[in-house]
Amino acid sequence: MTATIDTPAKPSLAGLGREGLAAALASIGVPDKQLRMRVGQLWSWIYARGATSFEQLSDVSKELRGKLAEAYTLARPEIAAEQVSEDGTRKWLLRLEKRGHERRAPEIETVYIPEADRGTLCISSQVGCTLTCSFCHTGTQRLVRNLEPAEIAGQILLARDRIGDWPGATGPGDGGLLPDAERKITNIVLMGMGEPLYNFENVRDAMGVAADGDGLAMSKRRITLSTSGVVPEIARWGAEAGTMLAISLHATNDALRDTLVPINRKYPIAELMAACRAYPGLSNARRITFEYVMLKGVNDSLAEAKALVRLVAGIPAKINLIPFNPWPGAPYECSDWEQIEKFAEIVNRAGYASPVRTPRGRDIMAACGQLKSASSRLTARERSVEAASS
Repeated sequence: MTATIDTPAKPSLAGLGREGLAAALASIGVPDKQLRMRVGQLWSWIYARGATSFEQLSDVSKELRGKLAEAYTLARPEIAAEQVSEDGTRKWLLRLEKRGHERRAPEIETVYIPEADRGTLCISSQVGCTLTCSFCHTGTQRLVRNLEPAEIAGQILLARDRIGDWPGATGPGDGGLLPDAERKITNIVLMGMGEPLYNFENVRDAMGVAADGDGLAMSKRRITLSTSGVVPEIARWGAEAGTMLAISLHATNDALRDTLVPINRKYPIAELMAACRAYPGLSNARRITFEYVMLKGVNDSLAEAKALVRLVAGIPAKINLIPFNPWPGAPYECSDWEQIEKFAEIVNRAGYASPVRTPRGRDIMAACGQLKSASSRLTARERSVEAASS
């Protein structure tokens, strides 16, 4: 029996930064003196007009288009599954190219949440996660690997393709809710699978692509990175990336947070709050969002609400109260709505905006804390093979 040899797919240029595009062009013989111009052309076609084929590059010579097509593609991540919630939320299970010794193509999930006047794209930074937060479904999936910058930025391109968010494009045609706005993706949140600060450089470079004014042109005030508290990287992120910051807090004391968010054992609350107070550019116009999942009988007492107010005192902040989104086997229940309202009232009276995040996409497991791809579902035989080869 002849063994099957996988033929490596041509790499995609979609999602690369300017240096990556320059290297790709140089590899097919574009002279150094032309690189800046050619990068500018590619950049405009990929990130301002959403080109998916080199044939669309009408201001590029036929010869160069041919060379590009021989060596590269403009492919996005492959859609393995697409679900549309009854509330209009869309979830894509995306299959990535295999890297190195991976035996199967890893998968991630990306979620688009439309509202009347805005649309939020929730993107992933890792396949799986290492943090094992006890209320989060993603935390039950082992870490497979970090995403490359192009795989992170590629989620934005894929979403814009699917909802018709390019100039002159039409919507998906399935009757799903889309915002009544010129742009359908107005906000990007790094709140999908993974801890983004454990993939710092790749996430930073991808957000550089997203924020570039000549392409996707997302304002940094419309990009929010959510971290569970990787304290040493918080100030660095503010200095190098300059986006908005969200903290996955969920408890007001170390004893409880050690259980809910185990990274707290390494970086306790006092260190985390000090890093927040020192975040570059912190102001009333650039507040930190503290995320607080409401767990019945665990962290939802009115005493906890008062402790939360004391904890964030002096920090320009918004507090998002998140009703717990259940998943199979979850050890928690969502707080009663009446209790959530009482909790929010205490926070509001202290002068903090504390919106209760309306659960979106629960029926397709697309809500906060519910994301988990199929990449970790290995058979016992596959796990033993991996262990033997590692």
